[in-house]
Amino acid sequence: MTSAESRPHAPLPSGYQLIPEAPGAEEYLRLRRESGLSPRTREQSAGALMASWAWASVRTEDGALAAMGRVLGDGTWYFHLADIATDPAHQRRGLGRVVMEDLIARIDAAAPPHPYITLLADPPGQRLYGSLGFVDSSPSVGMRLPR
Repeated sequence: MTSAESRPHAPLPSGYQLIPEAPGAEEYLRLRRESGLSPRTREQSAGALMASWAWASVRTEDGALAAMGRVLGDGTWYFHLADIATDPAHQRRGLGRVVMEDLIARIDAAAPPHPYITLLADPPGQRLYGSLGFVDSSPSVGMRLPR
């Protein structure tokens, strides 16, 4: 049983709605920028929005994007969580936890036993990720090819 299955999902605060779909391109770019993620271009957003395995978006009562996250993967054993972001005006309300728990539950429901779930943990999210059961991937090290 995974950590996502062993505890109930965090409740969504009143006034918010979890939607299993991608945000619009401008919303995606705005939330990345305002939440402190690296900026991306409209061209880069197109691939992210179309080619992700799953999305979770949290919207306010008036439809504004408050939080988001997505999963990249093959749908069977490899899944990578990315673009986990919460609008600074909506932080400290558990929205990031709701997004993460939703995406993890969807992976657990779709994948055969023992999927490989990864993410890159920037300092602001490390406590949340640890509380959800993520651990350091040592001896493996995350690496990237700069461009």
